[in-house]
Amino acid sequence: MANQQYEKMQLRQNYRNLWHTDLMSTIQADPPYCCLALWCGPCVSYMLRKRALYNDMSRYVCCAGYMPCSGRCGESKCPEFCLATEVFLCFGNSVASTRFLLQDEFNIQTTQCDNCIIGFMFCLSQIACIFSIVAMIVGSEELSEASQILSCLSDMVYCSVCACMQTQHKIEMDKRDGKFGPQTVMSVPPAQQMSRLDQPYPPTAGYPPPAYGQPAGYPPPAYGQPGGYPPAGYPPAGYPPAGYPPTGYPK
Repeated sequence: MANQQYEKMQLRQNYRNLWHTDLMSTIQADPPYCCLALWCGPCVSYMLRKRALYNDMSRYVCCAGYMPCSGRCGESKCPEFCLATEVFLCFGNSVASTRFLLQDEFNIQTTQCDNCIIGFMFCLSQIACIFSIVAMIVGSEELSEASQILSCLSDMVYCSVCACMQTQHKIEMDKRDGKFGPQTVMSVPPAQQMSRLDQPYPPTAGYPPPAYGQPAGYPPPAYGQPGGYPPAGYPPAGYPPAGYPPTGYPK
């Protein structure tokens, strides 16, 4: 199981698609939904996971199959109850699992900016936890106040980032379900012209102009035509001389 998860993590590094909206732009992209995700995160997580499964709860697995508990919680008997339990008791894992589910489905990579935001959120929560432990051991009021401030700041950043992530997931599924209108079809680049044996001459696109003042219309004129070979006036008048070859010369 651990090897499979590690292989999936390595595979995600090769994804080439991008999120329709990065974390920094989600508030501008859909402010009402971002506010809803901020104040009612578990409910939004429930709706997004169900929508990510195309509303087919028979496909539901705890934490989308990315955690050791996946498939061992009796999800097949009561998936709705299990999902509700997941989003309320393991809210962070539910958001991350929906994110992994969408990334694996659409080969979406996480940008460096998004990675920095998520990393900052985790680092801040770890620092707040360390300060709380040190303040409890030392018993200093100053450290205790500092730890409380850091914990409050960490919770605010955590809730804000999770709300932005959920809005990002919602926008991506709007794109998947065609709610932005028909997808723009990229025009196919024209086929390259190649020199072929069945063509009378290679295409002129990208080729240098004819050499020696030769007019467009390569290949050159046929034998004996104006501009062809031999040139006009050849052979010169009086050639060969009269009486040549001499009489009696063996043929």
